[in-house]
Amino acid sequence: MPATAESIDITVVAARAASELKATSIVAIDVADRIVLTDVFLVLSGSTERQVRAIVDAVEEAVEKAGYRRLRREGLEGEAHWVLLDFGDIMVHVQQDEDREYYALEKLWGDCPVIELPADITANPEGEASPLLNYFDFSDLGNS
Repeated sequence: MPATAESIDITVVAARAASELKATSIVAIDVADRIVLTDVFLVLSGSTERQVRAIVDAVEEAVEKAGYRRLRREGLEGEAHWVLLDFGDIMVHVQQDEDREYYALEKLWGDCPVIELPADITANPEGEASPLLNYFDFSDLGNS
């Protein structure tokens, strides 16, 4: 069973908040058929600790305003290389660029469908190329 419409709606709220703070490489992955803990992984990047923290704050605020509460938050201690926000139906992974490249969650979950986000949610609001843009190549995975 794919992610619910409600899960996708929450994902869009979170992705839009991240996009407004210039998060890069925003990807929503439907993991509902693979794990029982959540429906969606929203994975995105920030270039610095400061930007990651700002993105985390914005996502939490936007999702809370939409009527959902955060169940858990991990990774804000220290230098905030990888922050995980657990909203139940979605888990938001906010990573600094180098950690995003190292852990490559898109590759790990590459057999799961990607959720298409609305056109107003941009991975690079000013049109600049993300250094991760060419890193993730799914052409060898095929479409099922």
